Amino acid sequence: MDASGNIGVYRRDRWGNALPVLAISEEDGVNDLNPQAKQMADESMVRNLAAQASAIWPQEISLLRRYTLPDAPRILDAGCGTGEAASRLAELFPRADVLGVDIIDAHLALARSRYDKMASRLRFEHQSVYDLDIADRSFDLTVCRHVIHAIPQADRVIAELVRVTRRGGYLHIIAEDYGMLHFQSGTPDPTEFWNVAPARFGAATGTDLFVGRNTHGILARLGVADIALDYIIVDTLRVPRVTFASILEAWRDGYADVIGAMTPITRESALAYFEQMIASIRDPLGYAVWMVPVVSARIPGPG
Repeated sequence: MDASGNIGVYRRDRWGNALPVLAISEEDGVNDLNPQAKQMADESMVRNLAAQASAIWPQEISLLRRYTLPDAPRILDAGCGTGEAASRLAELFPRADVLGVDIIDAHLALARSRYDKMASRLRFEHQSVYDLDIADRSFDLTVCRHVIHAIPQADRVIAELVRVTRRGGYLHIIAEDYGMLHFQSGTPDPTEFWNVAPARFGAATGTDLFVGRNTHGILARLGVADIALDYIIVDTLRVPRVTFASILEAWRDGYADVIGAMTPITRESALAYFEQMIASIRDPLGYAVWMVPVVSARIPGPG
């Protein structure tokens, strides 16, 4: 325990260095299953969720519409944050009953206030994705977006999502992969950042920042059917540059400090890398791309 009352937990990374996994404190609400609680609760995450939804949703709609759902489906948004996706799901499926769950009460309160006019069929509850207070086979469509890369034991969470999805129902998971961001060379060079930061940050927090490529295997071991992997392309041709830049700005504001603390990249260097990437996105002659894996599957059996 350090002078601030935090409990230091350490692990060895692939290079043999002792790195802090997390700092546990009641004030921050951090524990071994939520090592990024402070970043998730930061105001920058509210901006990030909004920008990501604006960038991704237009391409995501066609993927969601391909699922064969009842006329009035039950939909779960696991790790719903501020309700950006849950509200869009309620609009896309106007007869659906949508439940969004999350553990950050400030995000839930914001979601309830934003979407109170839809409260009759759009609800938000404080629940953990590790242990959902939901009966087996409850939902026709279970959605989990931008969550499993940020928490340990992704396989345990995905198994819980499978449990609450009805037979014949569908899973829809946005599984981020930080080996799938590509920028033009610059000074400093973003390639150097993405080659180091995700691996070292993941090792320090016990998370898999390359889970996008690993989710297929997790689902296959769980015995689900019709596994598919599609990519949403967030780039400077398909997405407004200001929207794409907003995502990087939110990452900069929320993560530069912790990158400096948990990786060989200093805070000052992290800021410089982010500024270079943001400038590249905003440059009319620049190009950047984030390939976002969307993994889907069907639960075997009749509905």
